[in-house]
Amino acid sequence: MTKRTKKAWTKWRKLVSEQARSGLDVTAFCRERALCRPYFFVWKKRLRESAVTKFLEVQVAEPAPSVPGDSRIEVRLQNGRSLLVSPGFDGQHLRALLAVVESGA
Repeated sequence: MTKRTKKAWTKWRKLVSEQARSGLDVTAFCRERALCRPYFFVWKKRLRESAVTKFLEVQVAEPAPSVPGDSRIEVRLQNGRSLLVSPGFDGQHLRALLAVVESGA
């Protein structure tokens, strides 16, 4: 992947993630940022498809003592960071967050 290509992927990962968090629909988000709406959808689809084809190694460890009623899941990433995910999380939002965190952005 060239430096220019990597920069584009990083830029669009960030934009797609921002749109998801913004609460705005794509049309309003793109208008606000002067982005081409069809191009936004192309990148959103490209990012979604690239996320679907990735596999992550999962290691099951002994459960740590937890607070009663705490059913969160800890996701440990290769870069040493971790995420705590509560029941009922939005899978698409989690994928967008993982893409940002794993890219080092």
